[in-house]
Amino acid sequence: MPALHDDSVPFSDLLPGALPWMRFLPHADAEAMTAEFIDATQAAAVLGNTAAIYHLVVEWRHTAEVHADPDLRRAIVGPEVGDFGPVDRPTDA
Repeated sequence: MPALHDDSVPFSDLLPGALPWMRFLPHADAEAMTAEFIDATQAAAVLGNTAAIYHLVVEWRHTAEVHADPDLRRAIVGPEVGDFGPVDRPTDA
């Protein structure tokens, strides 16, 4: 793992050192999370409010938790079950 103070290392390589759970994210998700983190950090700096960064990190951590748990991952990535057919229009109660 690269040192957190090395300016020659890309930020995308440093973030998993600060947020180890990112290792459970698929590569495309890790890239998306890094891009969103950078965007949110820049926007938060303009506003002077880091609350959005906290929420972004919490949401991505939950995504990593799903990818880390085989049962949860299977539930969201499992095979398509197909169309269950027409649904009756709800009646007024």
